[in-house]
Amino acid sequence: MTETDGDADESGDVTADSATVEATDASAADAFAAAIGSSEPADLTGKADPEADSEPQDSNAAPSAEGAAEDSAPSTASGGADADTDAAADVGPAAQTSDEHHKAPASSGIVIEIRARVALPARGRSIRGREAANIFSHDLTREVNAALDLTGERGKRLLAHVAALEDHRALTQAVLDNGWVSFLADGSILPRRSGVSDAPMEEGAIALRAPDSLAATVTLPHAGEVRGTAIGSGVTLIVGGGYHGKSTLLSAIERGVYPHVPDDGRELVATVPDAVKVRAADGRAVTGVDLTPFISHLPGNRDTAAFTTTNASGSTSQAASIVESIEAGTSALLLDEDTSATNLLIRDARMRTLVADDQEPITPFVDRVGALAEAGVSTVLVMGGSGDYLDVADRVLLLDSYVLYDATERAAEVAASQPRDTTALADFPMQAPRVPLPSQRTQRGPVRTRSRGTDSLILDREDIDISDVAGVVESGQAEAVAYALRALLEQRFDGDSTLAQCLEDLDALLDDEGLDALDRRPAFLVRPRMVDVAAAVNRYRKLKLA
Repeated sequence: MTETDGDADESGDVTADSATVEATDASAADAFAAAIGSSEPADLTGKADPEADSEPQDSNAAPSAEGAAEDSAPSTASGGADADTDAAADVGPAAQTSDEHHKAPASSGIVIEIRARVALPARGRSIRGREAANIFSHDLTREVNAALDLTGERGKRLLAHVAALEDHRALTQAVLDNGWVSFLADGSILPRRSGVSDAPMEEGAIALRAPDSLAATVTLPHAGEVRGTAIGSGVTLIVGGGYHGKSTLLSAIERGVYPHVPDDGRELVATVPDAVKVRAADGRAVTGVDLTPFISHLPGNRDTAAFTTTNASGSTSQAASIVESIEAGTSALLLDEDTSATNLLIRDARMRTLVADDQEPITPFVDRVGALAEAGVSTVLVMGGSGDYLDVADRVLLLDSYVLYDATERAAEVAASQPRDTTALADFPMQAPRVPLPSQRTQRGPVRTRSRGTDSLILDREDIDISDVAGVVESGQAEAVAYALRALLEQRFDGDSTLAQCLEDLDALLDDEGLDALDRRPAFLVRPRMVDVAAAVNRYRKLKLA
């Protein structure tokens, strides 16, 4: 075990990067399986990565140890988490993330990295040394040894965790290779236990099964041949009665950008990694966004080609989120009518007759979604209250009591029997690349870079509301977004490079150096997606553009 120096604040909290253990056999998978299946202790003589030592994490900035060391694609289910006290430094997530934080030599085998947060006993601003020494010499070593006992049930859980991760990565690659938006395996349990629990429903849940017309088969390294529902590119409409599972299906697709822990029910659900769910968010900031694809003009002759506001309305905020997501590089938009601005989604024939086009500044999404698909950006939309999208949908998925049906042919028949005036537009004007300006600290006060859960970020005295950014699902991920935002504002934005170029450079930097590139104390950070970093940039009220 390698131990870092730690400073304590008044509460006595410090953090320590605990250990890096390398298996010495060149055949990583075989050696790993043999080690955890044996009653003999694993070989712990491998040298730790010299870059693994880091300064202590700010106690105000680090999430709890139970969520430590998550992967760049964090597990999003709580049902498979190890809640035992001796698993404070949980080796399951760490097995996913060793290459995200500290690069192991190419010749090394499996690397298990354990990170722990230790609260030292204190009196005022002084550490109680004798008690602290006892924690490090007895308590911490006992917990680390327990965590590294990879025999029996613990070893089986770890292998299952790694297998789930590797299958999800392979499934994601299959989605990309086939040009799909998402794949949902037969047998997946999509409903959750409750609105406040991410664990799978235990009783009464209906396992998903693909209609034959939408079925596809993929071969995965551990699960083998898997049949499931393949959602192709273009415009996909999810319909059905209320409470029949429409939003549940969309939520599973949304979370499919991340792997899930074993027994979550959605382990074999994968979505294109850059998919973005967009929603209305009253009051959010918008800076220099071209809203003309959706909003042609505003009262008072306000410019919508480079629209800026600190208090956007529902329709304006969602239109901005769509344009910003496309600029950030998304290939799939996810929308739910329950969280969308109705006047942005549809405008029926009666309302078009009552309110003339020259009086209505909003072009509804239904008129643009087809052209957007032609431009390479697919859409998956939950719609239960309007049939206007039947004309533009490439496929229609019908949910009846959580059973999935392919209603594409029936939807075409309905649209033909009840025709409406064609209002679809042929093109989708793209946002001109925006060029952000650098920002430096000018005010006095403490330097603060942290998050409040997954709802907001704090940069010094500025709060950034990210509660509508659905891709941020873990507090360590939000923390990393805060550090990424500061790095972009103070180090990368130069007034010449576009936002997309800056995000691409940041992503490459994280590939090369891991989360150490954001902060020297990344023990509890979780790698975010660049589309979510872009969302935080776009919600920063002090953002300036060239």
